[in-house]
Amino acid sequence: MQEGSFIWGHLEKQHRAVDKWIDWVWLVVLLVAAVLLFSINLGSLPLRDWDEGTVAHVAREIWNAPAGSLRWLFPTLGGEPYHNKPPLMHLLIAWAYSLGGVNEWTTRLPGAILTAFSVPLLYSIGREIFRQRWAAVYSALIYLTTLPVVRHGRLAMLDGAVVSFLMVMMLCVLRSRRDLRYCLGIGIGFGLICLTQGVLGVLLGAIAIVFLFWDTPRLLTSYYLWAAIFIGILPAACWYGVQLMHYGYSFIETGLLDPSLNRIGTVVEGDSEPPWYYAIEIFKWTWPWLVFLPQSGRMVWENRNLSWAKLVLVWSGVYLVLISLMGTKLPWYVFPIYPSLALGLGAQLAETENLPLISSYPRAWVAGFSVLALVASGSSIYFSWGTTPKTDLQLIFAAVAVTMTLAAILAERGDGQFLKVLFWGSYISLMLLMKSNYWVWELWQAYPVKPVAAMIAQVNPAVKKIYTSFPYHRPSLDFYSDRTIIPASIGELQYYWHYNGQPYFLLNASAFNNLKLESVKLVGQADGWQLITKDTNRL
Repeated sequence: MQEGSFIWGHLEKQHRAVDKWIDWVWLVVLLVAAVLLFSINLGSLPLRDWDEGTVAHVAREIWNAPAGSLRWLFPTLGGEPYHNKPPLMHLLIAWAYSLGGVNEWTTRLPGAILTAFSVPLLYSIGREIFRQRWAAVYSALIYLTTLPVVRHGRLAMLDGAVVSFLMVMMLCVLRSRRDLRYCLGIGIGFGLICLTQGVLGVLLGAIAIVFLFWDTPRLLTSYYLWAAIFIGILPAACWYGVQLMHYGYSFIETGLLDPSLNRIGTVVEGDSEPPWYYAIEIFKWTWPWLVFLPQSGRMVWENRNLSWAKLVLVWSGVYLVLISLMGTKLPWYVFPIYPSLALGLGAQLAETENLPLISSYPRAWVAGFSVLALVASGSSIYFSWGTTPKTDLQLIFAAVAVTMTLAAILAERGDGQFLKVLFWGSYISLMLLMKSNYWVWELWQAYPVKPVAAMIAQVNPAVKKIYTSFPYHRPSLDFYSDRTIIPASIGELQYYWHYNGQPYFLLNASAFNNLKLESVKLVGQADGWQLITKDTNRL
């Protein structure tokens, strides 16, 4: 008995060592694949409007600030106090600027690397909740090859970093159920979320609390947990306290109410959408993995007494309900839900590993792949027509079409290799998209910003405000021109022209003709836009 026990113990140790070695191999492979996909061609396109332009502008002002100015603690945007979000991500980008200069690559790199680390983190979460390694592998691969994850993770935004910190928090939540020392990781992860996203980080913290209440309620009575959360949240609380002491009531109004709480109950910047907006976003962008969602949803619900299903239901359900009830709805707000969807889908796909070599798969899978193949083939043909065929898009859709066609054929034959084809084909298709100039497709919605910004940059640096006839604010133009470009109506432009001493206007041809200004001096023109001011010699 003793000898047998010794042999069994020795074999068990060997098995655990091999098991850990395999896990480390998967972690490295997933990280390398993620870093490659998230970093390739990262600096080829200009920064897009809104978050990218704003984040980069704040980071550059931190980087340019003189020593001892405390700009890292009291960030500014266009010289004015910036209260919208805590400056953790802006500090990381400013640090990248100090190493590689101010450009698109250094602006996007910190967020891209942080998001790349979320892929092996999701694998680690899968290893905590699934008995099968393949469920964790498939979850990580689905997450890696989901278009919104790759696209938003590469942009200079806060959401990729927030999701990575969320995964750190959730991984520590799972491990703290058997080792209370991981409670400190919960607090640190939650604190990093709040240092990045601000007050809205509480919505993500609610996911962990609801999950523990359902799965491990005893942990909620642990002093270690609440002490760790207090320690983790302390830096964010100190930052808010310092801002409050420095700016007073103005920080409460513009730093707490406007950017955070008002987004929950009111519409900000006209971004009003129906409650089902995020369900539509998921439906639009989660292909081909959405093919497996009906079976996955049924499987999660049938296993709702198990921890992994509880996590998927709480993570997906609680967060989706919270953001759907918010007044302001933006596409990237749904980013944190994709890891939980990947876990549910990965659990479903892992079941295929237990099936016989030649099995019968649901007809809906074959039909779904066939429809995607037809749509991709039609898109590839469409972009091959015209006087100037878009060869990049033609190749991307051709790769998708081949992937979906092969997957449909193999699934129809009952060959489990269709999953490997899906993963490889989706990864290569995304790689081709990221290598092209189309992965930031919002840039095509307005005029090219860099030529116009270069024209504006030639103006006397003392001129910090320029009025434009363009209907909305473009933070990327502010960043590239290092000026504040203010949208104005025709009536407002006429008022500024007559009552400002030396106004500068950025106008398109129609606005210039409608204004009928006198004593005009042309400063420059680019891409259909003219920069003008008063000619004082003709007054």
